[in-house]
Amino acid sequence: MTLPRIAATILLSACAVLPLHASGKKGEETGISFHLQADQTDNEKMIFPQDTNGQRLVYKRVPELITKDVAGFAPFPSRDGEGYGAVLQLKSNAKNRWSAVTSTSVNRWVVARVNGRIVDAVMIDKQIDDGVVVIWKGIGDAEIAAFDQVVPRIGETKPRGKK
Repeated sequence: MTLPRIAATILLSACAVLPLHASGKKGEETGISFHLQADQTDNEKMIFPQDTNGQRLVYKRVPELITKDVAGFAPFPSRDGEGYGAVLQLKSNAKNRWSAVTSTSVNRWVVARVNGRIVDAVMIDKQIDDGVVVIWKGIGDAEIAAFDQVVPRIGETKPRGKK
C-alpha cells in the first residue's frame, strides 16, 4: 500500500471507533448545562419547548455551557427558600466562548438544567464577559453534594469529594 492509502485506512478506522468512545449513554443527563433560546423555525430535532415567563419558547438541545466548563462554584440559599442557587466561575476558554455567545444573544433567554431538570431561566440583557454565571434557584442538597464531588468550591483547589 502507498502512504496516502495507509493514512486513509487509519483515518477511516479511527472514525468508526470515535463515536463509540466519545458518546455517553443515551438518556444520561447529569450535571449542569445552559441552553440558549432558539428560533421557532430551527430544526425541530435540535430544539425543545419550555414555558418561560408566561410564554412558550424553544431552546437549543445542544448546550452552550456544561459542567466541564466550570472551574469553581459557590452555593447559596435561594430567595424562595426552596433549595439553593449557585455562582459558577467559568474556565478561561468557556469564559471567552460565553462572552462571544452572550454578545450576540442580548434579549434572548437562557435556561439552566441540573441533572436534566430545568431549574431557572434568565434573560440575557448584556454581554457577560466576567466569566461568572448564576443559577438563582432550584438546586437541591443532593445535587450540591454531587457537584462537590467533581468541581471545587470557588477559592479551593480540589473538589471536596477528592481528598
